[in-house]
Amino acid sequence: MQLSKKISLKKNDNVIFISTAKYSRKEELSFSVKLLESWGLNVDFGKNLYKRNRIFSGSIDERLSDIQYALDNNEYKAIFFTRGGYGSIQILDLINWIKFSNHPKLMIGFSDITIFHSHVINNFNIETIHSNMPYFYINSSKKSIKNLKNILFGNAITYKFKSTKKNKFGECGGKIIGGNLSILCSLLGSTSQINTKNNILFIEDVDEYYYQIERMIYSLKRAGFFDSLKGLVVGKFKKIKDNKIKFGKNLYDIILDLTHEYSFPIAFNLPIGHLFNNNPIIFNTKIKLIVNENFVIIK
Repeated sequence: MQLSKKISLKKNDNVIFISTAKYSRKEELSFSVKLLESWGLNVDFGKNLYKRNRIFSGSIDERLSDIQYALDNNEYKAIFFTRGGYGSIQILDLINWIKFSNHPKLMIGFSDITIFHSHVINNFNIETIHSNMPYFYINSSKKSIKNLKNILFGNAITYKFKSTKKNKFGECGGKIIGGNLSILCSLLGSTSQINTKNNILFIEDVDEYYYQIERMIYSLKRAGFFDSLKGLVVGKFKKIKDNKIKFGKNLYDIILDLTHEYSFPIAFNLPIGHLFNNNPIIFNTKIKLIVNENFVIIK
């Protein structure tokens, strides 16, 4: 798995921190600033980054102003979204994408940032990076940070994870796309909905009930996500909840039951998503997925 040269970073590149969702404090990002500077990057900040409006990093207009500035300024080679939460959907349809479409740049983040991953992939066919965000770097595993650095600077990486008994074995190739399951479902029927035909779908989520997960998998299935899918990569589903009267199915049961008629390989419980060992992946780039009884390999 490797980022294309035209969009990968190099030393002395300028990057910018912004937030389109939850607020961050300056002291919470100082570690990440020093980290990226140690990699030779020049870090700038949206002028409204440290604003706070309820749970948000400023008002809708302030957050819109920061992302529009970051998208339009050709000096910046990458946009680091500092934190997820909720709020990106509030500004998505207010953004002018013309300059970005002519001069694309990297977008780095996950969770709520699935909104931007999906939109730019579907509309502009651009690679993005699903990874931990600056708010979390201080507690992220050294391995995941090393992997992020390698990806950003265009180095090829291969993942080799232990397999689980629930995995559905097989091999496939295609572009990997996806993100947070609940966000993907919220985009169904819009111009930001991803196209999974001949691609590999990645999903992860946090703080959802089992019945909600099943409903969302049904939604993807009814929208045709699995019809021509090459493979399914299931990341970490963290803090899954159940009702007092138990739902009676776990995550494996839900997904396997609703995909039983398809032949594509499925890899479960990979360390990607809402955890400190959140290994980065490059969306909209071609990978090979190998799922066997011993390992899951992504390369």
